[in-house]
Amino acid sequence: MPHRIIAIEEHFLDAELAAHFGAAAVEQSQAIRDRLFDFLDLRLREMDAAGIDVQVVSHQSPGAQRLGEDVAVAACRKVNDRLAEAIRTAPGRFAGFAMLPTAIPEAAADELQRAVEDLGLKGAMIHGPSGGRFLDEPFFWPVFARAERLNVPVYLHPALPHRGVTDVYYAAYAKSHPSFLRAAWGFGVETATQAIRLVLSGLFEAHPDLKVVLGHLGEGIPFQLARIDEALSRPGNAPVSFAETFRRNFYVTTSGFFSDPALRCCIEELGVDRILFAVDWPFVRNDAGVNWLSAFDLDPASKESIFGGNARALLRI
Repeated sequence: MPHRIIAIEEHFLDAELAAHFGAAAVEQSQAIRDRLFDFLDLRLREMDAAGIDVQVVSHQSPGAQRLGEDVAVAACRKVNDRLAEAIRTAPGRFAGFAMLPTAIPEAAADELQRAVEDLGLKGAMIHGPSGGRFLDEPFFWPVFARAERLNVPVYLHPALPHRGVTDVYYAAYAKSHPSFLRAAWGFGVETATQAIRLVLSGLFEAHPDLKVVLGHLGEGIPFQLARIDEALSRPGNAPVSFAETFRRNFYVTTSGFFSDPALRCCIEELGVDRILFAVDWPFVRNDAGVNWLSAFDLDPASKESIFGGNARALLRI
């Protein structure tokens, strides 16, 4: 067992923000809701039972990307303030990712800076498109520019696919198999599409030191990396070094994806230093993630890097 385990995609739900979304924010089971609203009881007990030393806590979907301009800035400030206060109540056990009012990019950039410099948060989490607009639009680049300047990552978290996409691709099975448009497929496709668009947009040429994190072992991109890179290099495509950019600017986490073959693929394609441990608590059990990686066939130094060393370096914990 490594000396220090840091899990970096672990969630909570702020009661005031949840009120903005109504039933959409609390559609989970009672057991999940109990854990999302908890901070110092169930959360710590289950961390201790599994041997997790630190959770990097982030707000659960829906995120601020579904808030209108009239409420987004104030709502994000309140959530980030309360998250920072909760972190202070248990020294050494928690860190956090900020919520950002991306509907107003300059305000979001300023809130990121306040959250990092004044509150001690470690970066930001963005939940899918902002107001229906993909984040690769230059309109949103001030957020990424500020993240680069502050040397903190932006974590791209899944969100429900666009309503039009859902109607065409997923609606036939939305009732019988609701996870089809969520964690089983729709979440990953939506988030991977956003990540690919960020690379194609030229964002990383403008901001070469920007760091982006993808959960769920990269939302399928590591498995497809060679194929994507080769296809985008064919005649007729604008020049892009997709694989090089992905390996340089992206990190992936193990959140909710405890598969030996998938992890081996990520190690071979990206290298050990680009992989971070995460559980996706409370949707997944802490012990499931810890026991899986503990048993994974990997040299101790590399396993230690995934369990905590890479997160310490990236987030300066």
